[in-house]
Amino acid sequence: MRAYELMVIVDADVDDAGVKAVLARIGELIEAGGGTVATTDLWGKRRYAYPIKKKLEGIYAVLEISTAASNLDEVDRYLRLADDVVRHKLIRLPDAEATRRGLLGVAAAD
Repeated sequence: MRAYELMVIVDADVDDAGVKAVLARIGELIEAGGGTVATTDLWGKRRYAYPIKKKLEGIYAVLEISTAASNLDEVDRYLRLADDVVRHKLIRLPDAEATRRGLLGVAAAD
């Protein structure tokens, strides 16, 4: 298992139920592969640094997840195809940072 941080930007025109549905679907895909979603931090509506698809705002959410790398293919596919998702970025957290955040045990295992 490895620890990751996933940032998702949802279109600002989507209502709260739609945002929760996107985040729930991400959680379902991760848990279906044996992973876990440790935290979901909904930042809310934020202004973009530059216009994206002629829009100036989006709804940001950051998820901390623990899963095997092979489980991320389906999540990435979903995020690329979802019409409500404007952008997403997935980064692997270094083991020391993941342990500090409590996402991994003392000994990181693959």
